[in-house]
Amino acid sequence: MSNKFEASTCRLKTNEDNGNDETQSKDNKKTEKDLLPSIEISPNEHKLQYAYALWYSRRSPGKQSSIQSYDQNLKLVGRFASVEQFWSLYSHLVRPSELTTSTDFHLFKVGIKPMWEDEANQKGGKWIVRLRKGLVSRCWENLVLAMLGEQFMVGEEICGAVVSIRFQEDIICVWNKTASDYATTARIRDTLRRVLHLPASASMEYKTHNESLKNVHRL
Repeated sequence: MSNKFEASTCRLKTNEDNGNDETQSKDNKKTEKDLLPSIEISPNEHKLQYAYALWYSRRSPGKQSSIQSYDQNLKLVGRFASVEQFWSLYSHLVRPSELTTSTDFHLFKVGIKPMWEDEANQKGGKWIVRLRKGLVSRCWENLVLAMLGEQFMVGEEICGAVVSIRFQEDIICVWNKTASDYATTARIRDTLRRVLHLPASASMEYKTHNESLKNVHRL
């Protein structure tokens, strides 16, 4: 039996759909995350622990010139909150190995934007794995399935993952919330090594988002 379902199962349900006309006081305003559209799940679907959003970006080669230009390059592909919705979206995607150079996929929990300045990311960092050409599609799929299946076992620490296609190599990153939590970052490293089937000699680098921000000129 196929796990692929029609994309129509991923219809987003906005707050207006609830028919709730109650007004809120100034002291009880909804936050930006509260105002995000919820994702409808039918009773026969298998709900994931977290809802996710997939983003796409394409950038000019070289260092990113500004936070603003990076934000403008981010394009939302879709959201999902169940196994069936994930396969419906994933089955229609181009595989990372087929993407053009200098493009990225970003898979993040709904409510967290794939930017260093997002509140959930500000005190965090990322594990970086550099891959030789030809490995990225298999590694990315293994990583995504491990994330959705909660194989990292670090609670809410995982923010998302990024796959970046470059000229001479491809890069996979896992972002987490708390760079100073060394036990958690070590667990993420070990799980990442296992799910990507990396040899013990494989190079892995951890970089805080504060370090990354130092290299970006703010407009």
